[in-house]
Amino acid sequence: MEIYKINDIGELITGNSYVGRGIVIGKTEDGTKAAAAYFIMGRSANSRNRIFTEKDGEVFTEPFDASKVQDPSLIIYAAIRSYENRLIVTNGNQTDTIYDFVKGGKSFTEALATREFEPDAPNYTPRISGMLTFKDNDFTYELNILKSIDPEGTDCARYTFSYPAKAGLGHFLHTYVCDGNPIPTFQGEPERVLIPDSIDEFTETLWNALDPDNKISLYVRYTDLWTGEITNRLVNKNR
Repeated sequence: MEIYKINDIGELITGNSYVGRGIVIGKTEDGTKAAAAYFIMGRSANSRNRIFTEKDGEVFTEPFDASKVQDPSLIIYAAIRSYENRLIVTNGNQTDTIYDFVKGGKSFTEALATREFEPDAPNYTPRISGMLTFKDNDFTYELNILKSIDPEGTDCARYTFSYPAKAGLGHFLHTYVCDGNPIPTFQGEPERVLIPDSIDEFTETLWNALDPDNKISLYVRYTDLWTGEITNRLVNKNR
């Protein structure tokens, strides 16, 4: 196994019917842009009844058909928010927890010490979170996963990974290994993936690799490290 291999994210995902929700953060090959991506998948009708919307630079999950919503507690939330020089992306309402802590002068890790995995037995879906911190025309980033320490959900294991931004390199964290019953939780470190210069190339590669039956929505944002200009792509299966 080549530990420093940088993978094509399409090759990692293709053929895997259910990697759940995923976050990718990294720097483009030319070193000029920060990349952040978030996608959701779903197996149930409740989970699949969603779209991404963007309002004032923030990204939210919303019901596609409000009349069909069964339980909004774990599926409707702000996925991406910004505070000053930080960009926060998560798979649940811990986005707001991180935002509030950072605004109060505390850290990403301190915020997530107050949260745990989702209460959806028997899967106990992990909460995954990321944050980019911009400074001096560059950035660093953190990823975190909160997951059950055992099959019974008796307690929470917390893992935070901190990275300097390196050209062409990104890290990919997702909730599940693959489909199953219960669904097996992600294991190990975030996976190393290539971040191309083209946002369209990256968006198409990622979206096309996700299982066509289970994929729901994808959002990708590139931020120019010198000008601050934001470019984004939003793809919803439900339109």
